[in-house]
Amino acid sequence: MKKLCVLLLLICSNSLFAQKTIVDTINSQKLNEDREIKISLPPSYDKNKTQKYPLLVLLDGDFLFEPFYGTLSYGYYWDDLPEVIIVAISQNKNNERETDCMTDADTGLPSEKGEDFFEFIGMELIPTIQKNYRTAPFRIVAGLDVTAGFMNCYLYKDDPIFNAYISLSPELPTGMEEQIPERLAAIQKRIFYYHCTSDGDLKKMRTRIQAMDEAIKKISKPTLNYRYEDFKGASHYSLVPHAIPSALYQIFSVYQPISTTEFQEKIAILPEGYVDYLIAKYDVLEKELGLKLQIRMNDFKAIEAAIIKNKAYNEFDLLAQLAEKNYPKTMLADYEMAQMYEKKGEIAKAVKTCMRAYQLEEVGDLTKEMMINRADELKATLPKKGQKVEEPVIEETPVEEVPTETPAETPTEEKKQE
Repeated sequence: MKKLCVLLLLICSNSLFAQKTIVDTINSQKLNEDREIKISLPPSYDKNKTQKYPLLVLLDGDFLFEPFYGTLSYGYYWDDLPEVIIVAISQNKNNERETDCMTDADTGLPSEKGEDFFEFIGMELIPTIQKNYRTAPFRIVAGLDVTAGFMNCYLYKDDPIFNAYISLSPELPTGMEEQIPERLAAIQKRIFYYHCTSDGDLKKMRTRIQAMDEAIKKISKPTLNYRYEDFKGASHYSLVPHAIPSALYQIFSVYQPISTTEFQEKIAILPEGYVDYLIAKYDVLEKELGLKLQIRMNDFKAIEAAIIKNKAYNEFDLLAQLAEKNYPKTMLADYEMAQMYEKKGEIAKAVKTCMRAYQLEEVGDLTKEMMINRADELKATLPKKGQKVEEPVIEETPVEEVPTETPAETPTEEKKQE
């Protein structure tokens, strides 16, 4: 029975994070043929009717779809990676990958059918997906060897249609190891670029990939997010399952919830501005990835901890305003205010705010029972009716012993509480 329950739980969990996959065909005028594509929609696509999602275009979709799908599904489960729309292009039916990626031997630019395929992606495929699905303006492209080299041609445009490039052991067309670094240095928009090789790669390919890496490393600009990896003990094909998660986590690093490391090294050390840090984190998500997301409850908790750790209690007011914007009708905003009143010693206000929170919707681990219990605990610390509040006894220093240059000291709030 116990094994059956575990099995059912796993099935339910998988269904919650499963993407809806559609096999479709695009009638391409550029290619003068029908081209099969596989479209995978995010688990929340039907539920979140207004949410837009980044677009991941996979060349070599016949064999790259599954490893990308698996990595993304794992990332969704832990909320480490955002949900994306995957579009995988079939190129293996009639060995299309070689003719799709034809380039000129002298210039390295798309030629013959390669030129048609280049235009098919930019002028037919992407517009069709944008028309029929809710895509964010952030686009990623990925390929292996010949398709990885070919996809770099989109960087020759002044305004590339892709924001991020995952180039898996690229077979570089003529002159590309010099031209791509030049283009990455010249392009004004923010670009994410990942490429890799392995010690088991073909020597001719590996040498050129390494040369391109050396040139790109010399570029210093904030708008280029660059990573190169050289895998040890891997072959040309076995590097793929190693590289995919590494590339996706590089591109979407800003998406991840606040971790212990981020809290300790970036937030807790701030002298102030903890709520501003949280706002900026989600602003970057919207500007860079086109994702307008509700702030996670986990991230609210991290900022609460920083406020308490640094005794910046007035920032609870700002956090409450942010909670009201992100979780209206819930008790989160009042919970934050109650914490501020309690920490500042305004217990009656804290009790009142907890009672108001009790009447609102539960959210995360904040429950009505928790709010009423906290209100009762705080009430117990209040003086009973008719009972005088005992003022702290302050021993006065004889006037004659106080130097005339020293002004009389006014006890701080902390000393009064002591």
